Amino acid sequence: MSVSPSVPVPTTAPPASASAPTQADLLDFVRRTAADAELIASLPLDPEGRTWVRLVGPGGSEAWLIGWPPGTGTGWHDHAESVGAFVTAAGELKENALAARLPADGWRTLELADDVDRERRLPAGEGRSFGRHHVHEVLNESTDRHAISVHAYYPPLPQIRRYSRVGQVLRLEQVERPEDWQ
Repeated sequence: MSVSPSVPVPTTAPPASASAPTQADLLDFVRRTAADAELIASLPLDPEGRTWVRLVGPGGSEAWLIGWPPGTGTGWHDHAESVGAFVTAAGELKENALAARLPADGWRTLELADDVDRERRLPAGEGRSFGRHHVHEVLNESTDRHAISVHAYYPPLPQIRRYSRVGQVLRLEQVERPEDWQ
């Protein structure tokens, strides 16, 4: 996996306010940032692995510009206690998500109901916000085109829980913390 330096890149974000950014604030930020053609074009793209650059998000949020080579994805994961938003800036991403609130802690394996799966196709300019404990995977299913997206989370990610999934069985595999991403 290739990694671009984690150097904050200034954006046109409004000044931080005294209150925490909401999901709507984060979605507005990622939409405006994804529309910045110069910033999007500045992301180095690697044919083998995802690349990313940390951005300055609104109100103390954590934000990222991410490049997705053809055929790459995140695997199933959540963002713990953080709310978030993301928008596809170039190409198309697919999000598979669970429409169910999972217990925050104390489990390793869950059997999911048959009706919890949701799929969204997010072409350039499309995105979404989400609440705490949102379990999803994001994929670039293109065989020949990179995708680029902008993501923001508040509070800054305390951890990411990674899952494996076979059929309707979801299994907690790993918990990552910010020091694992530096």
